[in-house]
Amino acid sequence: MPPATLHADSFGNPLTLDDAASLPLVDDFVMGFVSTEARAVNLLALADRDASPIVQAYCATLHLFAESREAAANARPFLDKARAGMARATPREKRYVAAIEAWAQGDIAKAIALHAEQAREHPRDLVSLKLGQYHCFNTGDCPGMLRLALAALPAASDVPYVHGMAAFGYEQCHLMRDAEASARRAIGMCRKEPWAHHALAHVMLTEGRLSEGLAFMQGVSGSWTGLNSFMVTHNWWHVALFLIELGRDAEALAVYDREVWGVVKDYSQDQIGAVSLLARFELAGIDVGTRWDDVSGYLVQRTADHVLPFLDLQYLYGLARAGRPEADALLRNIQAHAPHAPLSARAAWEHVCVPAARGLVAHAHGDFASAIEGMGMALPRLLEIGGSHAQRDLFEQVYLDALVRNGSQATLTGAQGILQQQRNGQPESLRLRRQASAVYARLGLEQQASRL
Repeated sequence: MPPATLHADSFGNPLTLDDAASLPLVDDFVMGFVSTEARAVNLLALADRDASPIVQAYCATLHLFAESREAAANARPFLDKARAGMARATPREKRYVAAIEAWAQGDIAKAIALHAEQAREHPRDLVSLKLGQYHCFNTGDCPGMLRLALAALPAASDVPYVHGMAAFGYEQCHLMRDAEASARRAIGMCRKEPWAHHALAHVMLTEGRLSEGLAFMQGVSGSWTGLNSFMVTHNWWHVALFLIELGRDAEALAVYDREVWGVVKDYSQDQIGAVSLLARFELAGIDVGTRWDDVSGYLVQRTADHVLPFLDLQYLYGLARAGRPEADALLRNIQAHAPHAPLSARAAWEHVCVPAARGLVAHAHGDFASAIEGMGMALPRLLEIGGSHAQRDLFEQVYLDALVRNGSQATLTGAQGILQQQRNGQPESLRLRRQASAVYARLGLEQQASRL
């Protein structure tokens, strides 16, 4: 093996590589990962050609992002090779390898701590920064997402993607003005910044700026080229949310068919995007036809994954809505896995995922009293399973639907309180107007229903 030589990536971070010819593909990963572009996977061509620790750790990173039960095992050979060459790695590279090893072992708290240390010591290591935010996001640590971005910002303010990462951190902390300012700064620096587009879509949805949000996302959608499947399908998922709220049902279904489902059907994020949209369509009274059948055919492989509780819950609901027997198997597996989950995530599995899982299956089976019980237990702690506010809203919608369909005076009273508060913040939403009107009529408040 030739002696390793020192180079630098596009953000100026030193790289210990076996071959200078590796640099372009390493930069494809670094820039592609930070900008959510599909070219990040080009790095895998180096797996057998460059044994340097950072290249091998980056390859392991890509495998772990499969978010499947095989991901850690698939990443292990790359991490073993990285560990074998650690003597020649820089301190930054060693810390990155250690963070990926912690991820593969399920020690997410350790991984986050290492990414936070990296942000302080090497604030232009934006791959590490984005990974740290990913882990914080998946554990509901919104302040942690923001701390990471702010630690890097003074040294990396010239990079638009850092402002996009800060924008999403701000938004998840409900700091909407800061979020919008950071997102617009990122977009001003680079119009093709889909993560900043995504952060701004969150702001506009949260603030009830539905028509404005739809127009904005449609206006920048032409720049969503060359992205990884998650980023492109997720941004279109946001477009569909605006359309649903505005009562443009046929257009929302068309976006689902054309842009959301079908890019990479066996990828976790594409699958949960499809599940959550189909569920929202039905909760809004939109007929989805046979669309559950296609999605559920890809979910049957997920009954033993247990990578993230947030993912398992959506796999479960998709299987249950499709009437697949595998839903019962997944529910049993979730209940069996929860007490043995990695310690840092065990409470989220046991006290949030398990009751939510029972509630979701009950809802799909029409047992609304049990759905209310299960979802009601989970909702106060739902943040612990990760996901964004907009994504977790699915579970709140399921709970609300169960209250309405249970139909007792008490549950309708509960539904009225939820719906009216949501209506106050979303006056443009035709979906909420329809739902609130129906509830007011059933409560004997026809005059109020007619005023909506």
